[in-house]
Amino acid sequence: MKISKLTTNGRVTIPALLRKKYKLTPGRLVKIEPTEDGLRIIPLATTEEIRKNIGFLGSKGKLLKSLMKEKKIEREL
Repeated sequence: MKISKLTTNGRVTIPALLRKKYKLTPGRLVKIEPTEDGLRIIPLATTEEIRKNIGFLGSKGKLLKSLMKEKKIEREL
């Protein structure tokens, strides 16, 4: 178990070993969900990961376009 301190700005540092393990790089978007036990941090797919998997999406890129649009909206938040 790793322990981090919450700053006055509400920021938490994720330990380096966990950042490397889960490929959490600067600028990477994460989703934070409340759970019964606390908070859950979920890394969102990067544009590169979406493009890499384009062959699995099928439907002539409609799903990819939808994902890319959603990603753009998330970045604007």
